Amino acid sequence: MEFWQLGNTTVRSGMRLKDGVAAFVEAGMTDGGIRGKEGDIRCRNALGRAGIVKLGTDKTNSVGRKWRAAMGKLGFLYPKVEKKWGFQQSELGIMDGVTPSGYALVKADTVPAIQDCFLRAMSVPTSETEKGTLFAPLIWVLNILLELEKRSGEPCASFFEMAAVVQVTNPDDGIAEVVSRILELRTLRANAASKRRFDKQYFEKESKDMRCNPHTFKDYADMNIRYLKASGLIQAHGKGIALVPEKHELSESLTQIDSSHMTRLDLYRELCNGAHLPTDNAETALRVLKDQLSRAKQMGVLVEIDWSSLNTAGEINAARYRIEEQISGKKEEIFAREQASQWKEIAEYMEMLEDNKEKLVLDEENEVELRIPRDERPAYLEWILWRAFLAIDTLVNKPYEVRSFKIDQDFLPVGTAPGNKPDLIAEFRNFVIVIEVTLSESSRQEAMEGEPVRRHVADAVEKYSKKGKPVYGLFIAKNIDSNTAETFRIGVWYNKEDEKLDLSIVPFTIVQFKNIFEYLFRSGTASPDQMLRIMTICQKDRTLDAPLWKNSINSRVEMLTREIINNYGV
Repeated sequence: MEFWQLGNTTVRSGMRLKDGVAAFVEAGMTDGGIRGKEGDIRCRNALGRAGIVKLGTDKTNSVGRKWRAAMGKLGFLYPKVEKKWGFQQSELGIMDGVTPSGYALVKADTVPAIQDCFLRAMSVPTSETEKGTLFAPLIWVLNILLELEKRSGEPCASFFEMAAVVQVTNPDDGIAEVVSRILELRTLRANAASKRRFDKQYFEKESKDMRCNPHTFKDYADMNIRYLKASGLIQAHGKGIALVPEKHELSESLTQIDSSHMTRLDLYRELCNGAHLPTDNAETALRVLKDQLSRAKQMGVLVEIDWSSLNTAGEINAARYRIEEQISGKKEEIFAREQASQWKEIAEYMEMLEDNKEKLVLDEENEVELRIPRDERPAYLEWILWRAFLAIDTLVNKPYEVRSFKIDQDFLPVGTAPGNKPDLIAEFRNFVIVIEVTLSESSRQEAMEGEPVRRHVADAVEKYSKKGKPVYGLFIAKNIDSNTAETFRIGVWYNKEDEKLDLSIVPFTIVQFKNIFEYLFRSGTASPDQMLRIMTICQKDRTLDAPLWKNSINSRVEMLTREIINNYGV
């Protein structure tokens, strides 16, 4: 028994590889030559300049090496050809050069397009068993989930099952035997006096045979699940995994692929060029489309299809992608309606961001916890503020119109908002709030945020003035530099016609906004009007110098905090 790994624990989220390959392309590192100490430094520096990793914290430059390895493993860079593979590097491509698949990933500008790149990469059998046969871990997982569905009724596996069985088995072990093992462990665990103790004892025992740390099982499972989700076929099921229902037919089709006739060189060429999928065939694509239409109808999503225009696989798949977007939009609207009831969780996430916590355990026995991946904190700050305004509710714009960042099938963030757009725009019936966030705390905060924030608010002022809606800016950071506050205190912007715009932008720390958010929900007064009332009160002392204005804002927020404590027992 040994682990298979789709990535590595340095690059825990596959979705981040898109930015990594883009950084290499931007740095002109497209033709390899990035091995050895100097190559590791080049990789690290390219990633650092792109803001993907922090420079100065990795004396061994291993971060560059591990990012390069993760990109190569999935064929976004040409991997190093091993002697045992039976072919030469020249037959595949320049080692570490950006591949056609890598360029496709960089160009992908939607989540479905990104997922398509990962699906094509992860459907290729390049992982090796102890017997020397090749398999694709993604396809192996799909087979397990489909067999679990036949035998238990649901195509899902818990985090424990993923960690304990799925990631340490392969097709050589036999699908029937592996699923039987999963179901056996499921029963034993369900009947155990303590699930936590059961897991601990199991991993301690297995780690001796595997010669690894017991925690390695969980570390690898967490990473592998994130990569599996990047395919678009797998979604979260609690802490575990399940098939995405509307991708069921596609998942089944992928398990029918027979690659046994292909040489290892053929497979690696597929990996680097972007593998063919069953849906590249018109007949299969049509079958998958009809299955998706049926599932969309079950969800109440009504779709009009012009069947006469669907003559090729490309046209059929384009129609399927449009349906996927509609289904995703429907799911997101349901998610948005749930946020008001989850305001406590939202507040806990804010506190985690303030305290630099990666994990908050809510129920240790049942492993209920909140997580913020260390390298994704900026994205999670935007995400949690999005959820906060969905919770405050009565938005005029759709939840997917509020955010500028992308989300995956589990509504988790895929990167941050692009620099040319506001992070969030919350449009209400009578007014609009433009929300901008940052984790920057240095004296550079004003230089990085002052101009873009004012520009985004000014653009919104001009846009929404046509609707007769006033626009307010809300800036949220861990700490507010006085120079940043001064910029917003003055609040002036000149448009292209040199017309002077007086901008209303209020800066809050994460803690201050959290306290306001909790006040609104604990007092039962959560509404856009109340949010605006608080922002307006905090604007009253703009005539003061920036440090005094910051103190005034803090004093007003503290009053609300005391009211929570005195009136609501918190």
